[in-house]
Amino acid sequence: MKKLVAEFFGTWWLVLGGCGSAVLAAAYPELGIGFAGVSIAFGLTVVTMAYAIGHISGCHLNPAVTLGLWAGGRFPAKDILPYIIAQVLGATAGAFILYLIASGKSGFELGGFAANGYGEHSPGGYSLVAALVCELVMTFMFLIVILGATHSKAPVGFAGLAIGLALTLIHLISIPVTNTSVNPARSTSQALFAGDWAIGQLWLFWVAPIVGAILAGIVYKYLSPNEE
Repeated sequence: MKKLVAEFFGTWWLVLGGCGSAVLAAAYPELGIGFAGVSIAFGLTVVTMAYAIGHISGCHLNPAVTLGLWAGGRFPAKDILPYIIAQVLGATAGAFILYLIASGKSGFELGGFAANGYGEHSPGGYSLVAALVCELVMTFMFLIVILGATHSKAPVGFAGLAIGLALTLIHLISIPVTNTSVNPARSTSQALFAGDWAIGQLWLFWVAPIVGAILAGIVYKYLSPNEE
């Protein structure tokens, strides 16, 4: 239960920090954070939580990460569903807190609410195929970094930093394409509030990250099978 509570609060912080920077700060050009600032914010949420709860739950914060670690032989199958439920609930709670804050401003309009999308709902107008490839490849590489950084032979104490920087880089690349998901829980939480088109496109932000993560788990298990 402590692991699930840790995953809940960790994913809550990921959404509040990452999506919060997009909804509350990036929306105002005069604040100057832009795409780069949002990218850094997402990376910082992972770095901070990695050192805060990594020793409790492993700090997955993401159904795709949980499934990728399982595919790589690092996580038991019996814990997959409880982790994913905790992550989705935590992300939704984070989105709810963000909504309460954002809606407290005079003239508030929900808009896209940092939801993920493709086609006309892609920040750069990218197609479904481009979004699918981007999300799959970005999640694949994210899991390669996670599996490598947390390997028993990797330098001790730097995993959280490497993973957070990887997520920052992923956002720098893919925000224009999909608003960056690589995390089904993060996508679900924002889609529940944005509704309509975001719910209709949500399938892609479950399928692509999960496929990319599982492929990475299989590949990394082949590359570096031993933990001794």
